[in-house]
Amino acid sequence: MRVYKVKSITALVAACTVVLAGCETAPPAGAAPAPAPQTAQPARPANPIADEYTLDSGDKLTITVFGEKDLSGPYQVSGQGDISMPLVGEVKAKGLTLRELQRAIEVAYKDGQFLRNPQVSAEVVNYRPFYIRGEVRTSGEYPYQSGLTVMNAIARAGDFSYRANRKKVYITPNGSTVAHEVELTPNLLVHPGDTIEIRDRLF
Repeated sequence: MRVYKVKSITALVAACTVVLAGCETAPPAGAAPAPAPQTAQPARPANPIADEYTLDSGDKLTITVFGEKDLSGPYQVSGQGDISMPLVGEVKAKGLTLRELQRAIEVAYKDGQFLRNPQVSAEVVNYRPFYIRGEVRTSGEYPYQSGLTVMNAIARAGDFSYRANRKKVYITPNGSTVAHEVELTPNLLVHPGDTIEIRDRLF
């Protein structure tokens, strides 16, 4: 009699286990199937120059006024720091970020009652140039590229002259009149509009 009870209890436990396992795996009747897991999309790298860069004379842009092909196209920031836009005329760009310029153009078209709900996109095509002078083979103005280093800039200028100080450079940022003495390292960056000066070494 005891053996019969043990077998019955064992069978009952086994049956309950099968039922519970089925409850865990099978969805309730009428329930929507669980969505398939989605693969996370990699984040796009930030572009600090595009986000923080302030415009100045010499910058070349592509400006798009959505739905208005005649207003869209290439533009350049003038020597006065403005962009000449059709219908609204001069829009101040100097000192503005791209987002601020986009907003300024939208306001100009809306306030002038030319467009009801203008949407504008602006992108820098060519940054203003940088300048290099002093003890290099070819001083002058050169086009800027994102990520440009001072060593790259010196190479563009034909390399150092034999009298050049190869340990320090003097950099005058765009819009400033003060030259800063900086130790020359392989990762030292150039910014748009910088003036780089290579001076004589001390003999």
